Amino acid sequence: MKGDRRVLSAMSILSRGVLALGLAGLMAVAVTGRAYAAMGQDKDVPRLVSFGGSCPNCDLSGRKLTGARFMGATFAGATLIGSDLRGASFVGSNFTGADLSRADLRGATMQGAIFLLANFSDATLEGLEAQGATFMNANFSRAKLDSAEMHGVNFSNVDARGASFAGAELLGANLSRSRFDKASFRGAELQGANLAGSSFAGTDFKGAELKHTFLAGVDLSGARNLTQDQLDDACADTATRLPAGLVAKACRGRMIVLHAPRPPKPPIPPPTPRYWLGFADR
Repeated sequence: MKGDRRVLSAMSILSRGVLALGLAGLMAVAVTGRAYAAMGQDKDVPRLVSFGGSCPNCDLSGRKLTGARFMGATFAGATLIGSDLRGASFVGSNFTGADLSRADLRGATMQGAIFLLANFSDATLEGLEAQGATFMNANFSRAKLDSAEMHGVNFSNVDARGASFAGAELLGANLSRSRFDKASFRGAELQGANLAGSSFAGTDFKGAELKHTFLAGVDLSGARNLTQDQLDDACADTATRLPAGLVAKACRGRMIVLHAPRPPKPPIPPPTPRYWLGFADR
């Protein structure tokens, strides 16, 4: 009798274990089903997701994509107006012509990503970490990039009028031929940055670091809070325009720049899953 009870007890425990595994499996299927439904119906994508493959001209406006990972993805021409991309990472991805106006990108990271002709107007990028990213011809008007770390980025030919770079690190960045009128560089670090040919009407440079900054052909005549001490650390040419009473030393020999770390190589894009756009719940 005791042996029979032990057998029955063991069978009961085994049955409960099988039942638990079955329920866990059903829960996993339910979660996956809800994830797929979120992609097609809900505006929010609450879970951490990874994006691979290609989705040109996709409309993800207003989506909640906090912590999303874009790895080797192509989102050329995509629309992400007002999307929540806090803490998102963009590695080796192509966002040429994408519209990220009013998007929230606080704490996002960008490595070797391409944002050529992208629209970041009125976007929030405070605390952004970017290395070797390309933003040529992008629109950053009125964007907030306070405390951003943008080492070695290509920021040429951009429209950043009214943008804020307060406390930002732009070491070795290319900011040439751009418009920074009425922008703020208060406390920003521009060591080794190239500002050639850009305009800074009404731009605030209070406390900015300009060591080895290249100012050839720059219009600083309307800049605010620019001091002689700052200019003594930079170099310029005869085409550079400065506020009355300030002078800049001529650049001698080759331009001195600080070299930012090389951006990582873009990762090999993950295989595109059968479901749309390479979403993968984690």
